[in-house]
Parts: sequence; structure tokens; C-alpha cells
Amino acid sequence: MRSLFHTRTTEPPAKAELVPTIFPKIEGADIAAVFVGKRVAGDFYDSVRVSRERVLFGLLDVAGRREDNRSILTAAQEIFRSLGAELFSGSDVNESDAMTALCLHLNRGLIDVAQGVHSCPAFIGCYHEGFGTLCYTNAGHTSALLRDSSGVAELRSTGLPLGLFSHATCDAPTVGLERGAALLLVSRGVIECGTDLDKSAEEFGLERVKQLLVQSHPGGAQGLCASILDTTGLDTTGKFGATGPICNDRTALALIRTA
Repeated sequence: MRSLFHTRTTEPPAKAELVPTIFPKIEGADIAAVFVGKRVAGDFYDSVRVSRERVLFGLLDVAGRREDNRSILTAAQEIFRSLGAELFSGSDVNESDAMTALCLHLNRGLIDVAQGVHSCPAFIGCYHEGFGTLCYTNAGHTSALLRDSSGVAELRSTGLPLGLFSHATCDAPTVGLERGAALLLVSRGVIECGTDLDKSAEEFGLERVKQLLVQSHPGGAQGLCASILDTTGLDTTGKFGATGPICNDRTALALIRTA
């Protein structure tokens, strides 16, 4: 059997550009993302169908300003798409092994292109249409939130952020999504919204996102993302720091199982 941890070139072609994300249609599920603010930081999301029954998606937060990170973002997308399709394409794939291999190559690719340490928290998931399961890894990213009939659970970090240590790996557990279950990912900009430059103001925080997720029941993934970002930071005085510089680059990504 071919090893999942084979050697490959990680640097993208010269003048490579980011490919616009078009979320694939998923049988029995809905997926979407919404971004608000100025694209000044490293928020990046992508999704691609990697087999007849599998869809791969991810939300990354590359450290630094976006204008300085374009080559890193491009390399991450190239590895995510090409190697992701290669690793998850088989019908008898061990998804956990494939996810671990993908994260290892992404990790090394980021270090190679950055020519050194470059932190990149990331959440990457593979949804299986036939089984309604999600294999995921959380490399130091904000916890994902999974809402179902039992309440809201956190899918917490399973490893270190990408781009720090060349041989670091992340665990890749699998969870089942019941009909109507909603997975929500938000970027650090959502969690930190409301803080000022000296960090004396209160940030929005993950607990408020949880409350919004419990209260929000829109018809689809796009509506859920929009409702979370539209009400980020609402209090008795209005929008919670929505015009402040810290609130730039806010991203929400949602996957809802519909059948």
C-alpha cells in the first residue's frame, strides 16, 4: 500500500494566484461561508470535492498581514486542493490517516514557503455524504461548535498550529452529524471583536457565539453565517466594537446536515 506520507513539492508555481472558493453542492447537507470587514489579515477558507461522497473544507488563520502572506496562502490552497484530492479519493480511505497526512504536508509547506516559522491555526474537515460523518483536525484554531439535539459541543484543538514545528502532527477524530445538526466555525477576529488596542475592553468571546448559535435557526448555512456575523457584539448600546480595527477580518463557516 502506498504511504500517505510521501514526498512532494510544496512551493507553488511562480505568480500563482488564489483560486476563488466555490462551495460544492453536498447531498443531504449545506455548506457556506461569509466574510465581513477589510481583508487585511490572514483569514482564508476553501472547500473542494475530493471524491464521490467526500467534501473537504478548511478555515485557516495565517499570521501577519494578507498583503505579505499571499505566497503562503497560495501554497496552502495548492496543497489543500491537490493533495487533499489525492489522499481522500479512494473508496476505502482511512480518513483519519489521510487527514493527518494532509496536515503534515500543509505544515511543512507553510514552513518551506515562509522560510521559517509562521503560525497558522487551522480547522480542516472532511464530510462524508453517505455516512453523515465529519473527520476533522483542529490545529490550534478557535474551537468549532457543533449544535444538535443534545446541545452545543466544542470541537477543541487536537494539535499545535501549523507552521511551527516541521514534524508536528494533529489527531483527527470523527464525529457523527444527526439530521439538523449544525457545525459552525468562526475566525479569531469574531472572538476578539470589541477589544481595543490596549486590550482593556471586553472581547466578544466564544460563549457569546454559542448563545447566538443556540438562538439562531435560519434556513441554511449561508443564513447561519450571516446571522452570527450580523449580530456579533450586539449589546444595549449597539454593535460591540463593529467599527473598530480589531473587528476587521471576521469569517464564519457553517455546515448543516439537512437529510
